[in-house]
Amino acid sequence: MEQLPLEGMPRRLYSCTPSRLNTWLDCRRRYRFTYLDRPQPAKGPGWAHNSVGASVHNALAGWWREPYERRTPLTAALLLTNGWIKEGFRDEEQSARWLGRARDLVSGYVSTLDPADDPVGVERTVATRTKVVALSGRIDRLDRRGEELVVVDYKTGRRPLTQDDARSSLALAVYAIAASRMMRTPCHQVELHHLPTGEIVEWRHTDESLGRHLRRAEEVAEEASVADERYREAVAAPPGSARGRARQGQAAQERAAQEAPQVPAEVDALFAPNPGPICSWCDFRRHCPEGRTAGPDRNPWDGLAE
Repeated sequence: MEQLPLEGMPRRLYSCTPSRLNTWLDCRRRYRFTYLDRPQPAKGPGWAHNSVGASVHNALAGWWREPYERRTPLTAALLLTNGWIKEGFRDEEQSARWLGRARDLVSGYVSTLDPADDPVGVERTVATRTKVVALSGRIDRLDRRGEELVVVDYKTGRRPLTQDDARSSLALAVYAIAASRMMRTPCHQVELHHLPTGEIVEWRHTDESLGRHLRRAEEVAEEASVADERYREAVAAPPGSARGRARQGQAAQERAAQEAPQVPAEVDALFAPNPGPICSWCDFRRHCPEGRTAGPDRNPWDGLAE
């Protein structure tokens, strides 16, 4: 006998990261492809600019884990070289050229740091919850400055940053709230460290502005949670049904991943796309007719600042 939910029982917390919430805001179809469809639709080829960013982040995290005496610009360059990700580049020559640039980025950046000033956390996972949402995420670096914590986020993109990027970032605000609650230490300052220019963009939140970000996160979480439930209801099928059998088997799943997902019309309407220039950079572009018409195809290396 089916068990009905008890009236007045609280809704289960929506567990997510800031990235998941931002994906919901950016494009609901991409949200569905990323977090709900199983098997997940096949992604396009990797992006070279993401390879640069991941390689730099990994090298900087590794640098702080080295013994104090090895925290030198040379060590940063070696870590970057040993962990270089080659995916997405046009050819070996382009990859090698960007490896050289990235080595200069990390070695130049760490030369501005005090190797003895150990962060509170590197690639530190933090989490917090409210009555609506359970949020978690990973901070690039968490510093202690005086009696307060500071959230530091590395950026390697070609676009110059503004103070508004730091002020409006939902992720940075959530990280500050979660770090403060976990460590019982005030955290209001967030920083974006743009390695290509050496610029540090700062924003100091108030308790009120952090509260506004958290309420916004709750609003988005409530919307996404309702959509998730409707998705599960629409696509659910008993294991023994024809539809359920069609969803079984590794070969069938692999074939489904290569094709545009087939979902009920009400689900497709609920997770409508948000066509725009950003569609050119979407990992799931091949599965979205609206996205393919919204912007031109991009090569995997087009995001690099040549």
